[in-house]
Amino acid sequence: MKAAGWVIAGTVIAGVLVSVGASAQPMRARPVAPLRHAVGNAPPVVIELFTAQGCGGCLDANAAVERAANDRGVIALTYGVDYWDYLGWTDTFAQPKFSERQRAYRSALRLRGVSTPEVVIDGRRQMSGAHAAQLEAAIVEEAGRLNWPPQIEFRETGDRVGVGSGRAPVGGAEVIAVTYTPGPQVVQVRTGENQGQAVRHINVVRDIKRLGDWRGRPVLFPLPRAAEGQAVVVLVQAKSDRQIIGAATQD
Repeated sequence: MKAAGWVIAGTVIAGVLVSVGASAQPMRARPVAPLRHAVGNAPPVVIELFTAQGCGGCLDANAAVERAANDRGVIALTYGVDYWDYLGWTDTFAQPKFSERQRAYRSALRLRGVSTPEVVIDGRRQMSGAHAAQLEAAIVEEAGRLNWPPQIEFRETGDRVGVGSGRAPVGGAEVIAVTYTPGPQVVQVRTGENQGQAVRHINVVRDIKRLGDWRGRPVLFPLPRAAEGQAVVVLVQAKSDRQIIGAATQD
């Protein structure tokens, strides 16, 4: 399904990684094993699925992303978009800010419009995601890039996160906290294109919050607390081309 809109992207920064902060002992981000085809100690690959419960063509992409999420070298996030609600079913996970994130990617990737399903990989490339083999191949290729992301550390108190030093992209980067519900969520759709379907989603995003800027020097940010049953991913993302420079999940 296609609509008018824009897109966001990801790259990895080269540089020396250092610890951030002083008093409390930092808790390192949960180690993420590289994909089985990845080169060396590859950082996690971030895949962002933009989907809608009322999108008849989204079910295959939902399933492909859920399969990819089983790999510990992948951070998979599902965003519900709201621009198909007028077709008869109001998406229960959609928020306007998620549609805006997809439109920002559209601009960064120089696409003609937004559509569902759409998978954005590390903010660097996009595809429909409906074909599991193609998605897996793209993830493996992305994991094989040699990258040196900034170190991301979570404080033991759980209320702060530090981003270490590295080479910042032109225009700098921003640090974003994405709150999501881990695991599958199933919604019974009663009207619209998917009427009568039990639509599955994986790692449904509940909120996005911009924490601040990163310019290549160590910096510490307040971290929003996740509600019970939710988790947080921290992304370091270039402002100009929207490529994802670094990512980590909190234990």
